[in-house]
Amino acid sequence: MRACIVRRWTLAGQVVCLLLCACALDRVLAQIRYSVPEELEHGAFVGNIAEDLGLDVAKLSSRRFRIVSGAKKQYLEVNLENGILFVNEKIDREELCEQSPGCFLHLQVVIENPLELYRVEVEILDVNDNAPSFPWSEFNLEITESAAPGSRFPLESAQDLDVGSNSLRSYLLSANQHFVLDIQTRNDGSKFAELVLQSPLDREQQKTHEMVLTAVDGGSPLRSGTAQIKVTVLDANDNVPVFDRSVYRVSLVENAPRGTLVLKLNATDLDEGANGEITYSFSGHAPLKVRELFSVDSHSGEIRVKGIVDYEKASVYELYVQAKDKGPSAVAVHCKVLVDILDVNDNAPEVILTSVSTPVQEDAPPGTVIAVVSVMDRDSGENGAVDCQIPGNVPFQLHSSFKNYYTLVTSEFLDRESVSEYNITLTARDLGSPPLSTRKTILVQVSDINDNPPRFIQPSYTVYVTENNAPGASICSVTAFDPDSNQNAYLSYSILEGQIQGMPVSTYVSINSDNGNIYALRSFDYEQLRNFQIRIQAQDAGFPPLSSNVTVSVFVLDQNDNAPVILSPLSRNGTVATEMVPRSVDAGYLVAKITALDADAGQNSRLSYQMLQATDPGLFSVALYTGEIRTIRRFVDKDAIRQRLVILVKDNGQPPLSATLSTVETALKTYADMTEVPLGYDIFSDLNLYLVIGLGSVSFLLLITILVTIVLKCQKTKPSKAAPPSRNSVISERNSTIADSTLVSNDAYWYSLFLAETRKGKLVVRQPVPKGARYIVSSIPRSTGLTETSESAASTLQTKDCGLRRGNFSYFIPSLTVFSASHFGIISIALFILSIGSGCYSLFYSRGDGSWICRGKFGQ
Repeated sequence: MRACIVRRWTLAGQVVCLLLCACALDRVLAQIRYSVPEELEHGAFVGNIAEDLGLDVAKLSSRRFRIVSGAKKQYLEVNLENGILFVNEKIDREELCEQSPGCFLHLQVVIENPLELYRVEVEILDVNDNAPSFPWSEFNLEITESAAPGSRFPLESAQDLDVGSNSLRSYLLSANQHFVLDIQTRNDGSKFAELVLQSPLDREQQKTHEMVLTAVDGGSPLRSGTAQIKVTVLDANDNVPVFDRSVYRVSLVENAPRGTLVLKLNATDLDEGANGEITYSFSGHAPLKVRELFSVDSHSGEIRVKGIVDYEKASVYELYVQAKDKGPSAVAVHCKVLVDILDVNDNAPEVILTSVSTPVQEDAPPGTVIAVVSVMDRDSGENGAVDCQIPGNVPFQLHSSFKNYYTLVTSEFLDRESVSEYNITLTARDLGSPPLSTRKTILVQVSDINDNPPRFIQPSYTVYVTENNAPGASICSVTAFDPDSNQNAYLSYSILEGQIQGMPVSTYVSINSDNGNIYALRSFDYEQLRNFQIRIQAQDAGFPPLSSNVTVSVFVLDQNDNAPVILSPLSRNGTVATEMVPRSVDAGYLVAKITALDADAGQNSRLSYQMLQATDPGLFSVALYTGEIRTIRRFVDKDAIRQRLVILVKDNGQPPLSATLSTVETALKTYADMTEVPLGYDIFSDLNLYLVIGLGSVSFLLLITILVTIVLKCQKTKPSKAAPPSRNSVISERNSTIADSTLVSNDAYWYSLFLAETRKGKLVVRQPVPKGARYIVSSIPRSTGLTETSESAASTLQTKDCGLRRGNFSYFIPSLTVFSASHFGIISIALFILSIGSGCYSLFYSRGDGSWICRGKFGQ
C-alpha cells in the first residue's frame, strides 16, 4: 500500500482557485491517494491519514474529523484515536467498478474548527478472485465434412470479471486428431479462440468429436474455467454469412423511447436457398443487462431499444451479434456493435449535507460555520454545472469553498428569544437547458445561553395569615419566569437566610423549590408575632446561574382564641375566692376588684364584667368595665353572713369568650374573730340548739391547729427534703395593705399579682412557679420561715445574697399569697423583695433590659 500527497500548485488558474479557497479555509487543500486490494477483511490497514495530512491525532475528535463517500456503502472508515484509515466493509471491485481498467473510491475529508476539506482517492486493486467462465457449459458445432483443412470456427469467449494480469490470458484445447486452437486478440485487448480444422473430417468414420476447452487467467495462483466442445460432422454448406463490418459504432440519446431503432445490421451469404437465409441473434457472450436494454430482430437484423438507457449508468454499451444461415452445418459469424450514449439534462442536482453544526449558540460570532454542503449532478458538461443560493432575508451567508462545495456561515449575531430556529431553503440549479433545480431545507436551531435573569411577576408580595393556622398549610405562592429555555429557564425557589425574633427564618416558613409555594412550618400566634418579612430568591439552572429576589411581607391577623383570664382574686384547688368585709361598712364600699386579662388584641381583648348570680342581688354590684365589686347598701342583721357571688368576665370578640369567678363575701364584727373563724363555718342565730356541736367543732379545729403549728416549727429548725403543700384558704382584712396588687407591663403582656398580709409578715406563692422562673429575695431573716427544698417544691426562689447560704429555697407563708408570672409576652419579670422581716417590703420587677422598676413599699 502506498500513500502520496498531490499538492495542486501548478497552473496559474489553479493557483487563483487555491487563493480563493484560502479565503474560506484555513489551510491549502490537498489530495491523498492510497492503493488497497479488494476483498480485505474489516479493519485492514489502508494508511495513516492523519500523519499523511499532518494533523494532530489528539484533535481529530474535537475537530469532528470524518470522511464522506459518494458510494452507497461506507467501505472505509477512520479510527479517531490513531488517525488510521481502515477497511470498514469488504470491497468487491467487480461489484463496484465492473470491468473498468481503473477503480477508485473518491472520499472527502471534512475537519472543523477551522473548516478544512481534503480529497482522498483510494485505488481498489484487483485480486484474482474470479475464474474465467464460459457462457455455456457445452458448445455444439456442426461442421460439414467437406470443410477444408484450415477452416476456422470461432468459439464463444470466456469471461473473467478480474482485470489486468488477473483477467483472461489464454485458451487450451484437449488433445485430438483433427482440431487445433488459434487464439485471437480483439481491438479492445480481449481474447477469443477459434477452432481450426487441421485434418479433413470423415462423417462415415466418426460423426462426432468431443473436446475440452479451457480458459486460463494470468493471476497467481492461476484460475481456469472449462467448457465441452461437441462437433457434429455434417454434409457440406461451404459458405458462411459475412457482415458488412466486423465492428459497428453508433450514438444513442439517453432515455430514448422503447422501440427506437439503434442500428440495422446486414450480413450476406453466397449460398442459395436455406443455406443463404440468415438469422441474427445476440451471441452467448452478450451480458444480461445488454439483453435487457436492447433487442435484435432475427430476420431483419434491426437492433432496437428495449429498456431505459441511462447515461449515468453507462456511457457506452458493447453488443455482440451473430449471424448464421439456415443450411446444414451452419456456422455462426460475429460482429461487435458499440453504442455511445449521449447525455441529456435529465438529472436534477443532488444536495448533500456533509456536515451540520446545529444547534448553534445565540452568541456565536458572525462567520461561524453552520453547515458544509456538497452538490452533485450526474449529468455531464453544462448539464452537470451547479450553482447554489439561499434567501437573502436570513442572517446567514453561503460561501463557495471550491467546486461543488459550499459553507453556510452566520452573517450576524443571533437572538434565540426572538427567533429560536431558521428553515433555510438552499436552491441548487444546473446550467442545462432547460435548467433543473433542487431545494433542500436546512433546519438551524438556535441554542440558548443564560443571558436573562428570572423575573417575578410582582415587585413585592403582601400576605395576610390568620393566627392559629395549621402547620404545613400554604400561605401564598410566588411566581417568576425566565425567557431563556431548557435548563436556563428551570427555576428553583429558596428562602434567603434571615432571622425572625432571633430564630432562623427557616424554622417559620418553607418554600417548594419547584413551584414557589410558601408553607408555614408552625402555627402563628398573633400575641407573639404580628408581622415579619422574608426574602425569596428565584435562581435558574444555567451556568453561571442568574437570580433575582423579592420581598414577601407576612401579616398575622388576630383571632379571638384567648378567653379572659381572671388574675385577682383567684380560686385555688377548686374552692371559691374569699373576701372578708366588715359588717359596718357603708354603701359603695369596695369589696374587691376583679382583675382579668385577655391576650388578644383590639375588640377581642376588650373586657366587660357582669354578675351572673348573687345570694342577695340587691347587696352587691359589679362595674361593667372596671370589675369593681361594691356594696349597694349597708349590712343589716338579717343579711346572711355568707354571700355567694358569680362574676362573668366576657371579651368583645366574635364569638365572645368568657370566664367566671365564684367569690364569697362574709361580714364579721371584729378582725381578730375573723382571723380565727375557719372558712365554710356558718353562724346560726339559734346557738342554743347547736352549742354542743359548736364546742366540739372548735375543740377539734384547735387540736388540728396545734398539731400544724408544731409541724411548722419543726420545719423551721430542721430543713426537710420536701416542702409541705401550701394552704390555699387565706383570710385577708380590709385594713390590710394591698399595694398595687396587679403588676402589668403594657408592652409585654406580663402580669404578676401579689397579696401581702403585713401584720404576720408572710409571703406565699399562690400557684406553682414554672420551672426556670427567676425570683430574687434579699434581706430576709432566718425567722421568716425560708427553708431549703428540691425542684418538686411548690415555689422555688433563687437567693442572690442575703446572708443565707446559696441554694434553692421554698418559702411558705400561710397568710399571704403571691402567684408567679403568667407568660403572655416576651419581657421577663424578676421580683426583688426587701425587708420582709421588718414588717414591710419593697417590690421590684425587671423589664429584661437591665432596668428595675419599683412598684412601691407595702406594709404598715
